[in-house]
Amino acid sequence: MHPCCVLKFEEAREWVANNLVFDKNVDVNLFESTIRILGGLLSTYHLSRDSLFLEKAKDIGNRLMPAFKTPSKVPYSDVNIGRGTAHPPRWTSDSTVAEVTSIQLEFRELSRLTGDEKFQKAVDEVMKHVHTLSGKNDGLVPMFINTNSGQFTHLGVYTLGARADSYYEYLLKQWIQGGKKENELLEDYMKAIEGVKKHLLQRSQPKHLTFVGELAHGHFSAKMDHLVCFLPGTLALGAHNGLTADHMKLAEALIETCYQMYAQVETGLSPEIVHFNLHAQKGHKDVEIKVPTGGYTSINNVQNPSNPEPRDKMESFFLGETLKYMFLLFSDDIDLINLDKYVFNTEAHPLPIWAPA
Repeated sequence: MHPCCVLKFEEAREWVANNLVFDKNVDVNLFESTIRILGGLLSTYHLSRDSLFLEKAKDIGNRLMPAFKTPSKVPYSDVNIGRGTAHPPRWTSDSTVAEVTSIQLEFRELSRLTGDEKFQKAVDEVMKHVHTLSGKNDGLVPMFINTNSGQFTHLGVYTLGARADSYYEYLLKQWIQGGKKENELLEDYMKAIEGVKKHLLQRSQPKHLTFVGELAHGHFSAKMDHLVCFLPGTLALGAHNGLTADHMKLAEALIETCYQMYAQVETGLSPEIVHFNLHAQKGHKDVEIKVPTGGYTSINNVQNPSNPEPRDKMESFFLGETLKYMFLLFSDDIDLINLDKYVFNTEAHPLPIWAPA
């Protein structure tokens, strides 16, 4: 490691040792805290082998456990990490499907490292429950789940964007993490991709871009969240791990679409949401921005290069994810983070793939 990096790491370690205290009367989001804080600590432990980070991971992991004390064992969205209490959002008793099914990699790894099975037991139970639930559409899941009944709610709406996206990502990644032995996870993943092909895939005009739309009560909407650009990477990861070659073909088509979401916009920045044209119209591109605000970076208007209306706000994932992916993409060292040894959590923290039994 470069000397300046060692120095910065030592500074960060000192801050974690002396200033990162979780005994606070504060509500945190279970999902965000798991993927960012717990995932970050576990990853740092593996890359540094410094037990301080594992101790901190164990501390926050224990403080997040009250979220699972619900009638259905499907966790609440919010936890008070000082008081040890948990609750749903003020306006509903529902949790988001993506959130309750995208905490597994981290809790499973925490159990493996500590020898305490309660963390893995809690999150595995959620996956087993979701596996058996009715309300899916050819493997596609609704966006909300009730913490009292354990049933899907707001049925009939299917998207690979916000509130559902990382459910699909974590099906594949848990299967990879566990040494490709947990067949239920793989079955659900493969079924979901077939559901995407059957219900959500369309091609735009005039360039015939393959995109993933949304389904609401049987009606197709040609709307794609930028978040859906996780899917080509996930499909490629599956193909790399021996799944069907046509997943790679679909990944290539979708990543071209994601590129066009930037290339066809005046600033070169993709908006958060894109609407695709299904019918060729003179003077119209494939990509239509019908959303007046909400740029992908923290600017309000991606269509105005001279005045993009900066928001004076940087999202934490820009440092946590974006810059890390850029660094890895442009590195010539294939073993820097080897995809046959590590799996990335949804916040770009590498966790080890468990050795096959």
